[in-house]
Amino acid sequence: MAGETIITIVGNLTRDPELRTLNNGSTVANFTIASSERRFNRESNQWEDGDTLFLNCNAWDSQNAPLASNIANSLAKGMTVIAQGRLTQRSYQAQDGTQRTVVELRVDQIGPSLRRATAQVTRQQNSNAGQFGGFGQPGGYTGGSTANTAGNGVSDPFTSQTAADEDPWASAEPAS
Repeated sequence: MAGETIITIVGNLTRDPELRTLNNGSTVANFTIASSERRFNRESNQWEDGDTLFLNCNAWDSQNAPLASNIANSLAKGMTVIAQGRLTQRSYQAQDGTQRTVVELRVDQIGPSLRRATAQVTRQQNSNAGQFGGFGQPGGYTGGSTANTAGNGVSDPFTSQTAADEDPWASAEPAS
């Protein structure tokens, strides 16, 4: 849609994503990303943290892409992520009667940063998936990432799979 503000943010999750199902059956994941700037101080010859932006984020499951569920099953507090989405603004009335306005990121794409971690991606099984899917498309790779070598204490749910199970190209057909 024209006029939307699309941004990409790199930062750490400040808490585990919270997965909720609303009364209308929609599923949403809520989480916060903290992004700090780092500057090199030439006087002290050290890196220093600058201001931190805390951005509240939400992601939704759709019929063809279980983004919220994949986030809740794959990401955890402390992980560095790269997220892209649309800034949204909403207003509400607080319990004390004052009017409040918040800016949030509605996440369209998210994944772990591989700068200081590794990730393993598994293909999302979708019963109504098309035969040829791409990233984020029916039949494509839509999630299941995890970053676990940064010492964050998150267990890797995919370690029970063998390399052949993980790699769809591992078993080649013999040439005729």
